[in-house]
Amino acid sequence: MAVDADMDSKILKIDQEITFYNQSPDTLTSIVLNDWNNAFAERESPMGKRFSDEFYNKFHLASEKELGGTFGLRIEDNDQKSFTWERTKKNPDYITIQLGKNLLPNEKIKLHLTYTEKIPSDKFTKYGYFEKYGMHLKNWFLTPARYENRQFIKYSNENLDDIANAVSDFDIELKINSKNKITTDLAIEQLNQTAKETNIKLTGKNRSDFDLIIEKESSYSSFRINNLEVFTNIKSGKFNDSLKSQIIKRVVDYSSNNIGQYPFEKIIISETDYEKNPFYGLNQLPHFMRPFHTDFLFEIKFLKTYLNNYLKNSMRLDSRKDNWIYDGIQIFTMMNYIDEYHPNSKMLGSISKFFLLRNFKMAQTDFNEQYSYYYMLMARKNLDQPLNEPKNVLIKYNVQIANKYKAGLSFHYLDDYLGEDIVSSGIKQFYARNTQEQTGRSDFEELLKSKTTKNINWFFNYIIDSRMPIDYKFDAVTKTKDSITFSVKNKGIPLVPMPIFGIRDKQVIFKKWLETKDIDTVITFERKKIDKLVLNYNNEVPEFNLRNNWKSLNAFSLNRPLKMTFFEDLEDPHYSQLFYVPTLFYNKYDGFAPGVSLYNYSFFDKPFMFILNPMYSINTKSLVGSYTFAYNQYLREGNLYNIRYSLNGSYYHYASDAAYLKLYPSVSFFIREPNYRDNRKQAITLKYNIIYKEPSAIVIDSTDNYSILNLKYYNIKTEVTSHVKFLTDVQLSSPFGKISAEMEYRKLFNDNRYFNARIFAGTFLYNTNNNQNYNFGISRVNDYMFDYAVYARSDTTGILSQQYIHAQGGFKSFLSPPEANQWLTTTNLSYSLLWNWVDAYADFGLAKNKGISNTFLYDSGIRLNLVQDYFELYFPVYSSNGFELSEKNYGEKIRFIFIFNPKSLINLFTRKWF
Repeated sequence: MAVDADMDSKILKIDQEITFYNQSPDTLTSIVLNDWNNAFAERESPMGKRFSDEFYNKFHLASEKELGGTFGLRIEDNDQKSFTWERTKKNPDYITIQLGKNLLPNEKIKLHLTYTEKIPSDKFTKYGYFEKYGMHLKNWFLTPARYENRQFIKYSNENLDDIANAVSDFDIELKINSKNKITTDLAIEQLNQTAKETNIKLTGKNRSDFDLIIEKESSYSSFRINNLEVFTNIKSGKFNDSLKSQIIKRVVDYSSNNIGQYPFEKIIISETDYEKNPFYGLNQLPHFMRPFHTDFLFEIKFLKTYLNNYLKNSMRLDSRKDNWIYDGIQIFTMMNYIDEYHPNSKMLGSISKFFLLRNFKMAQTDFNEQYSYYYMLMARKNLDQPLNEPKNVLIKYNVQIANKYKAGLSFHYLDDYLGEDIVSSGIKQFYARNTQEQTGRSDFEELLKSKTTKNINWFFNYIIDSRMPIDYKFDAVTKTKDSITFSVKNKGIPLVPMPIFGIRDKQVIFKKWLETKDIDTVITFERKKIDKLVLNYNNEVPEFNLRNNWKSLNAFSLNRPLKMTFFEDLEDPHYSQLFYVPTLFYNKYDGFAPGVSLYNYSFFDKPFMFILNPMYSINTKSLVGSYTFAYNQYLREGNLYNIRYSLNGSYYHYASDAAYLKLYPSVSFFIREPNYRDNRKQAITLKYNIIYKEPSAIVIDSTDNYSILNLKYYNIKTEVTSHVKFLTDVQLSSPFGKISAEMEYRKLFNDNRYFNARIFAGTFLYNTNNNQNYNFGISRVNDYMFDYAVYARSDTTGILSQQYIHAQGGFKSFLSPPEANQWLTTTNLSYSLLWNWVDAYADFGLAKNKGISNTFLYDSGIRLNLVQDYFELYFPVYSSNGFELSEKNYGEKIRFIFIFNPKSLINLFTRKWF
């Protein structure tokens, strides 16, 4: 293959010859070539759709010069006869070549290809061209797809680094500018050099992939470890180069001794590779805290990246289907490495010794313990997925964190249960086989089973293939001076071995494994003066709930004493935890209201959760606040995944001289798609609102006390490229009944412009009320159920009265009539102008009030969309009132959206993960 690299235009001109050897027992009529660089040519490619799913907008907002693709592809045989080839719009990242004649087993065919590769920016996937006049090339040319089980593996590029290339020999002649330097894990031979260009020959055998980095000056350092040359530019801070060399040698030797010899002469460990798959936990801590020494940071970064590249380059597994084996070996090896070389390291490093933090569970947690917490976060959200799921159907958090860590924990669990280093030796044997032939999950399973007499079907049935939670608890426990009799109950479906510990004064006296036959049976142990029985004390088993694993044997002793913790912390199964954190609330009448939030859940969701949030209103010199008691019933199978029963209440002021008390029991049904990556969310909520209002001398019709039965259904699907919402709302009360529906659609076009349309329609079923309390709001939300965070709900003048809530009529101008007591239908439109944060909007609709004919209303203006749905400004231009820009006091007509709620803003950053 001849490659001419034009660094200025980011283009590679390629003249390629492929000799395809049919080593299968099948007769082939076509060949599939992977063309993953062409995924960057279309925003609607599978990769583009995945970016949209994960709320990553840089790809869809990119300029044409930042995109990539394959152009001018021509395929011929030795006689210059063209082959017919096909590339579908659905899968633009591989092509199918029709051979025209049968290719029999053990026959070869030569294909001659000419084409141009436009290299994309590295800001999308970390690979591509970068600003400092260079390229990090990965999957950049056409190569035969792997043939397995009588078919070619056709995987699209979804930014998962799991290309299924056939094992090949490479011979590449690369022409680059003489001022450039290259780094690669292929063998390099310089052919010739002139003042303007350099010709280089690259060769590699039995490779499925390789790295090629072109830079003005190489950023990589080389380290010779035995017969392996290691190139790395991992950022490390300042520490002794000799220590860096020692660390690299230790990691290389440890991997060779515990897994197997790396089969190639070179390996590249880049900062790019690390940034694509960082060590989550380390990279989330602020740099100024510096909780780890620079050499330890380098060691962990290098260790994780080295193991990832070492395994992916040398093992012949299906990286999409059997990725859990890669992950399991990687994390299992990392855990063993830390146990051997850094056994006393903590999750938070040196911060764990800081006086104000050392009593936090997070500070006390050993480095290797953090893996279970990162996995458990998803299990408690009921968003965990089986380890054997293909990589492309996993949500982002599970791909990069939860499943990866659970796989390593599971290997560690099995190794601890089997003993005798059976898993460790099994990994070495499996690796040795893998470097020679194509293998899969069945080979790994058979090898492990052959090494033990114990039945380990449970490991593959429940740990690998199932997402059913493991949850054991003590049932009946009786004790004498010399013995303990108890049974362990299985609260879940998986039946797996479980370790049980005898504890005295926080020291382990004994540890025994309960086999599956021991569960739900009566067992007697020798007492040995222990004061507690604990299941899964060291968290070897990836168990859903550790809080019910403790049984105190002392009289008048709590299984788990109460522990109050300031701010957030990890869940500590040793204690019943109560957290407290300062809060600050604001509305015009209460003013700023400082308070404290008391709650019983940590970073993890729990079945029963409560929040008590008392506050002191500075303006009214009185107590205000809210509370929530909720029980979540998680359903592990089916589209209905959570039923939440809750009791909520709040007490705030709705006017300067009057407060309201709201109580509302509710039940909600949350529904999701079978494909967890689908962002569609549905919910049905039945809520009974009981509202007591103190009388006000300021607000008209303020003395009503009322109750309303409210039934809501919403169906929302939000991505970067589109947003669709459907909402219905039924309200029933003695004085009125009403029903409404709204639909909203938002679309991002290829020119980076947004179009947004919302339609609202609502009507009263009956209305015997003579005041305006329950009417549809046209320009302002009529929030009689106190559902919205309105800063000055009783004001009609002043800047806070200009707050805009995107609900009901949705008009931005203050129009007359301001409400509708029969029916209302409106349409709200907006479209991006010169920049995607500057929109033109227009609203129009019909309002019907009793005794008055239909009123047609309209308005238009400019919206500054600074943070979608969180911080927006509306500037009216023309409406039913006339040309508003020319009117006096124009500043009083400007509307704003501002969300004063940190938890709501956090959703902007977490939605890409979940």
